[in-house]
Amino acid sequence: MTVDSILPYLIVAAIVGAGMVTGLLFAFSNFIMRALAELSSEHGMFAMQQINEKIINPLFLLFFLGTPLLCVMIVIYSLFHLHDTHSVLLLAGSIGYIIGPFAITALRNVPLNDKLAKVKPTEGSEEWSDYQVNWQRWNHIRTYIGLFSIIFLCLGLGLARSL
Repeated sequence: MTVDSILPYLIVAAIVGAGMVTGLLFAFSNFIMRALAELSSEHGMFAMQQINEKIINPLFLLFFLGTPLLCVMIVIYSLFHLHDTHSVLLLAGSIGYIIGPFAITALRNVPLNDKLAKVKPTEGSEEWSDYQVNWQRWNHIRTYIGLFSIIFLCLGLGLARSL
């Protein structure tokens, strides 16, 4: 078994993982945060605090932490094969995913979640308004980056398979 023989499986797994996580982020951008914003501040904040607690579970963590690990493996492979067009696409998709859905989540959205967790819903009207604006901005960015990462990974896989 060679790296070239398992690479397509790594790429497909990364695409599936990226699709799952990016799809979740898209749901927040498209309707979840809008629905929470229509609730009273107290209820919207409480619901988001509950989501932030419940999302930390083994299945979510498998996709959230496993996908960047797959992407790191694809990056390493791609760096040794930069002369191939498909490797450049795979590199762009993998790095994009690591920067977008993974790093932005860790560096921007999670700290906002942690700050929100410390606020009592009955006393946090202003914090909830600020949270929504900032959290959604970063969520939209990581969602778009995730989408383009998936496109690049798919194109890279397609080109690799046609060789």
